[in-house]
Amino acid sequence: MDLQLPALLSALLAGIGVYGVLARRNAVLVLIGVELILNAANLLLVTAGSRPGSPLAAGPVLTLFVITIAAAEVCVALAVVLVMFRRFGHIDLTAAPDLSDEPEPVRGDHALAGPEAGRTALDVAGHGGHGGHGGYGAARADRGSEV
Repeated sequence: MDLQLPALLSALLAGIGVYGVLARRNAVLVLIGVELILNAANLLLVTAGSRPGSPLAAGPVLTLFVITIAAAEVCVALAVVLVMFRRFGHIDLTAAPDLSDEPEPVRGDHALAGPEAGRTALDVAGHGGHGGHGGYGAARADRGSEV
């Protein structure tokens, strides 16, 4: 099997991934760029391991290892992105504040001022278990003393 085409494709994938990491400000797009770089390495490992008589017979095994590490990396990175979005309201990496300073208020803290300040979003929307809005508390009240 000729190694030129897979090596060229792997270099193209790695180049697109590096561009995605360096040129993008969105955290999810940077994560996609990192995944492209890892998949370029996977392509090279599988190609090198598939040659007959190859000293790198463990290419597919190493590829499975890289896929496992990449899956764990995606889980952790997406959790960080989710916390960043909930805390700051955006996932722009260049606008992320310095974490050593005093934290900014969570987005939406000032939206529930007044009589609704102590209620959750579900309570305000009418889906909570308070005061006849439905839910588990209302179902128990309908049954009376049978509970």
